[in-house]
Amino acid sequence: MLRIDGLHVNYGHGHILQGVDLEVQQGRVAAVLGRNGVGKTTAMRAIMGLVRPRAGRILLGGRDVGGWAPHRVAREGVGYVPEGRMIFPDLSVVENIAVAQRVPAKHWTIDRLFELFPSLGERRRSRGSQLSGGEQQMLALARALVTDPKIVLLDEPSQGLAPLVVEELRRLLRRLRDEGVTLLVVEQNLRLAESVADSIYVMVKGQMVYHAPLERFRTERDEVKAKYLTL
Repeated sequence: MLRIDGLHVNYGHGHILQGVDLEVQQGRVAAVLGRNGVGKTTAMRAIMGLVRPRAGRILLGGRDVGGWAPHRVAREGVGYVPEGRMIFPDLSVVENIAVAQRVPAKHWTIDRLFELFPSLGERRRSRGSQLSGGEQQMLALARALVTDPKIVLLDEPSQGLAPLVVEELRRLLRRLRDEGVTLLVVEQNLRLAESVADSIYVMVKGQMVYHAPLERFRTERDEVKAKYLTL
């Protein structure tokens, strides 16, 4: 589904991504762990076309989309839930979803989204600014799903959320995984990532330093955490 080969990205003179490799198979969930500032968000922005790679390939279904404009990447089938949610505060819930719907959804229709996110259905006329942080996160995810994407990128989805809301998010992501939605999740919450992912990556200073299927990661968790994730 998605494969990244040797991805390099610079910000000015800063060499942020230094040969990143990553793969997410169709219908699977991959999680990328790492401390702040290691390049996780830059990798997501590069996939989405928000920053231009210096070198490497970003293959979506075998097609190299590296360097494409964001609207072309979205039309190719990439849904994006950015860090900070970035919803429209003055638009209603329905309007926030509709603005992303270039053509009528066939799979993730508005009715199905409100079944998946019942709290959004109850607040469909509320403005984005009137929603809680958890509701805003659900709205950002609904906005990505309404495009019927081939893969959804989630950048730090649990950031700033209360523990009970994070648990609700975990259940939701597991449901999407069970329904065959392909997900790439960037997270610092190890427990959340481990509970939803099929494979785990760890990034350090712009490079992937660890990759394993979930079963192996569970046997190596303490070592990986101590070596790469603990301050």
